[in-house]
Amino acid sequence: MNQPAPLCETLELFTHFPIKRGVLARTVGQVKAVDGVSISVGRGETLGLVGESGCGKTTLGRTILGLERATGGKILFDGTELPSGGARPAALRLKMQMIFQDPYSSLNPRMTVMETVTEGLAAHGLLKTGREEKARELLNEVGLDERSLWRYPHEFSGGQRQRIAVARALSLSPELLVCDEAVSALDVSVRAQVIRLLTDLREKFDLSYIFISHDLSVVAHIAHRVAVMYLGKIVETGPARSVLTKPLHPYTQALCSAVPRPGRDRVNRIILTGEPPSAAAPPPGCRFHPRCPKAVDVCRTKEPASVAVDGRTVNCVLYG
Repeated sequence: MNQPAPLCETLELFTHFPIKRGVLARTVGQVKAVDGVSISVGRGETLGLVGESGCGKTTLGRTILGLERATGGKILFDGTELPSGGARPAALRLKMQMIFQDPYSSLNPRMTVMETVTEGLAAHGLLKTGREEKARELLNEVGLDERSLWRYPHEFSGGQRQRIAVARALSLSPELLVCDEAVSALDVSVRAQVIRLLTDLREKFDLSYIFISHDLSVVAHIAHRVAVMYLGKIVETGPARSVLTKPLHPYTQALCSAVPRPGRDRVNRIILTGEPPSAAAPPPGCRFHPRCPKAVDVCRTKEPASVAVDGRTVNCVLYG
């Protein structure tokens, strides 16, 4: 049986940033933030994108949305190849929206909630009904009272602000939402409420999410599949349950061992030594080898290929 085509996918995607120095601003190197990444997300599916800070996951999300310019590879949305950067057709921009990490800085403090959640509709000339009526509908979808319409962002808690940000993203009826650490700035109890809201909205509107997070416990609750990123590369991809409970790649194993679980012996935690290498000067071979407890000689010279193992893919010489 043929698998349905993904809603969005990247094929060997690169996003490199030039390093410029001197009076003449000569390019002396490249920061390889995203370096040959291939991922996909289906309709109604949530792909969790995880990894340490600085691994390139936010840059990957921004590149997919056209907020950063790709320097190589392809981005496909519903079978259509997207421009690498700059202006995109309005119809495509409407279908892809982002929820940012910080609910305090992502909302304009000078705009009321009504203005905030309907700003995109007004900008695109899509307000077919009254602005106030549409704003009420959007607030109702995210569980906020219509009395919030005329209030300003500073009058709300962090969780309420993030609900406003979700309503703003929903206003344009997108098909794909990139959630960039969308709950990391919230308290644990509020975080659970927002995750539940995102799950309910996904089911109601058949939304697809790329859910970027460093918190594996949150990803385990919302994601269908997980892609693990390290220093600009994807090292393991597969169903969320299998990747997070029985990780194969040594880096994924280290990440999962750091998640607190009742009854687990902390002695078994895998401690990674050293800091991640610079994306401006990544090591040869496997990029994880300087910190990998299982590294062998070939890891230092050969870049691992993607290998299919037990229904997932892993980039590690230990598996083929």
